[in-house]
Amino acid sequence: MENRGESESAAAGPATSSSIPPPTPASYGRQKTKAQLTVEGYPVEGISIGGQETCVIFPTMSLAFDIGRCPQRAISQEFLFISHAHLDHIGGLPMYVATRGLYRQRPPTIFIPAYLKESVERLFDLHRSMDQSELNHILVPLEIGQEYELRRDLKVKAFKTYHAIPSQGYVIYNVKQKLKQDYLGLPGNEIKQLKLSGVEITNTVTVPEIAFTGDTMADFILDPDNADVLKAKILVVEVLQLFTNMVNLSSIVIAAIQL
Repeated sequence: MENRGESESAAAGPATSSSIPPPTPASYGRQKTKAQLTVEGYPVEGISIGGQETCVIFPTMSLAFDIGRCPQRAISQEFLFISHAHLDHIGGLPMYVATRGLYRQRPPTIFIPAYLKESVERLFDLHRSMDQSELNHILVPLEIGQEYELRRDLKVKAFKTYHAIPSQGYVIYNVKQKLKQDYLGLPGNEIKQLKLSGVEITNTVTVPEIAFTGDTMADFILDPDNADVLKAKILVVEVLQLFTNMVNLSSIVIAAIQL
């Protein structure tokens, strides 16, 4: 069980939000050291044990995909994306929100499949009634294909995955404004005047950076609506069973390349 930041001198009295400091890198260091991957320039952390716990973290972007049992490192991530309602992926959700409140961190933004909205709201209402805490958060239900702006240079889109219960993955896009070809080479003052006069001088360019599937069968690869998933710089896929039919595997890979 991971250390959730409890005081070592527990006998000193009950903990309050004013007495417990937020977790720090030093406190993480007291936990069991885990290897950190760096993929395409992004540090990647987390845990994935089939049927027990899944949580994948991109700390430099403050993103966590699924929450498992709420590992300590996930608490400092501002955005959380839930793929489906199996407990090994969503079980730690109340603890995640409660601990951020305990550390007086800003309410997190939580993305869920749209059909889970009422169930998740009831879950938080139940915990509020039991411990009388506020559990402040921003809940964003997303339909398949729906987009949401995380910040000016980052957005997310939900995509269809194929699991035993309704599920979805998420693509994170980097959003940039690039000067239109017609205005390349113009002096800066002329570009500024054009912009002030209301001329649209840039094009919006979106690049899929990270895609997360959660639990899914390989069918998501062949779904034509998921082309951006396969174009992402990083694709996070949970693998519980390797393919045994290499002919089928080859056809899947070929189809993926052709998308």
